[in-house]
Amino acid sequence: GVALAADLLFIGAQAGIVGIVDGPGHEAFVRNMLAGATGVDLVLLVIAADEGVMPQTREHLAILDLLGVRGGVIALSKCDLVDRDWLDMVRDDVRTLVARTPLADAAMIPTSVHTGEGLDALRAALADAVRRVPARDSADLFRVPIDRAFTVRGTGTVVTGTVWSGRLEREAVVRVLPGDRSARVRGLEAHGSSVDAALPATRAAIALAGIDVDQVGRGSVLVSDEAWTASLTLLADVALLPTAPRTLGPRTSVRFHLGTSEIGARIVAAGGALTPGDRRMARVVLDAPVVARAGDRFVLRSASPLTTIGGGVVADPIPLARRARPWATPAHNPIDRLSAILDSDGTHGVAVASLPVRIGATPHDVPGIVAACPLARQVGDCIYAEPVIERLEQRFLALVNDHHATAPLEPGAPLQSVRLRTTTQPALGDLLVASLQRDGRITVSGALAMRRGWTPTLNADARTARDALLQTLERAEREPPSSDELTQLHGAATMSLLKLLEREGHVVQIAPDRFYATAALERLIGALRIGMADGREHTPSELRELLGVSRKYLIPLLEYCDRAGLTERRATGRVLGPRVPERRPEDLHFS
Repeated sequence: GVALAADLLFIGAQAGIVGIVDGPGHEAFVRNMLAGATGVDLVLLVIAADEGVMPQTREHLAILDLLGVRGGVIALSKCDLVDRDWLDMVRDDVRTLVARTPLADAAMIPTSVHTGEGLDALRAALADAVRRVPARDSADLFRVPIDRAFTVRGTGTVVTGTVWSGRLEREAVVRVLPGDRSARVRGLEAHGSSVDAALPATRAAIALAGIDVDQVGRGSVLVSDEAWTASLTLLADVALLPTAPRTLGPRTSVRFHLGTSEIGARIVAAGGALTPGDRRMARVVLDAPVVARAGDRFVLRSASPLTTIGGGVVADPIPLARRARPWATPAHNPIDRLSAILDSDGTHGVAVASLPVRIGATPHDVPGIVAACPLARQVGDCIYAEPVIERLEQRFLALVNDHHATAPLEPGAPLQSVRLRTTTQPALGDLLVASLQRDGRITVSGALAMRRGWTPTLNADARTARDALLQTLERAEREPPSSDELTQLHGAATMSLLKLLEREGHVVQIAPDRFYATAALERLIGALRIGMADGREHTPSELRELLGVSRKYLIPLLEYCDRAGLTERRATGRVLGPRVPERRPEDLHFS
């Protein structure tokens, strides 16, 4: 007979192969039962007929409901030890117990290993249940929670676990999370035989090269796609069992069970503490990183008393902020999750590559989900909510208008500056500029953006200031004041007026803080043309005497001429460059 009053066999099926995980029934080993139960397709609940329903049976049924196990078979063992009336009473107790659970309609088979009673019927019931299990998609992302790690002489590090999703082949490169260590698959076994690929819902032993056994272990997860990442915070739909011993507040420590991971956690529920029987969205704050996917189911247990108190479904395994706000309402499918994530992530967007993990969909299904989500719009490698894009367009336009208001003499706002103040995502910036231009709300000219129809305006005072500034530069001739000195003379609008004069062709900026009247600069360049016509190298001292300026003005002027190709710097001096225009001596009139 079966030694325990309540025992569990967890079953996963793939391509005609059935994998079985024996889960202990004793209450002292519930944490081991949890590691085996997560991610399975069916359960075989074994209850000893001579003892009937035990406390751990009730806890196991609650856990199965929390984990979403929706099918199975019930076996009543040791039937040879009880009479028919007792067996009928146990059968009625069990049927009442499972009435509101996933096993409400499960076949219940009385069995005895001593007499053989019911064993054929049990096999038939299990086979029928397995046939109804839908096949898992082997094209999904690969993931296997590791339940054991050990070393085999001649092989190296070997890990075992149940393949939750995807397919793994020999020689593939995998990652071990948390920790993000890489390894190579040197060998695979399933059900005691060497295989070329590990398939979903099967037990697998995986030999790894390039990693030590102490770098993997129970609670680690083996993955192969870059979309997977470990997180210290999850958003989840959390339920507290009606039998939970106490209210669950944000400071209450609980044990969080997901796959083979068991981690300390706190639950911060929307609307305050969870009371027994409550179900609400919450933020799960973990003591250590865990690898999760949207749609994963987890179980919560209290440390004292040691019992299962609730569980939930992961809604967003990688929220952008560690203190992310729980969503107002649960999201029960990938489209709803995508909408909620887009709403919460705001202007940051969601990377397309992360969607299979963040919304719990296969890579094949992601494009259709994005297309079906009314809020979603793909821009480059990211998805944004349409309202977010509209808000960013308004922000871009507001920044341009603000620039016009504060700098009415300038032709436009610096395009790159406005883009970066709106978004740091290049593809999104391109979209905003193109959209605003297409709608006729802005015009882009070179490196400037402006409101459509914008022209710099000069009132009477500004025209007077512009003319006075130009006169100052023209009088200064070869030694004009710096921009700071000009600002002290002519006021805060000086730089805008200088830029206006430059666009009009009246002045030339040769250095960050130095502007020349155009005519004065042309005369200086003409003087260089005549004085350097002999073709030899001229030292800075010779050029200073030639132009009649101090070193303070000479060096910026010569550097400007070098950049413009008007002169060329050599080892001991400068010679004329290829772009010096022809000037006549009579044009050179210095005051």
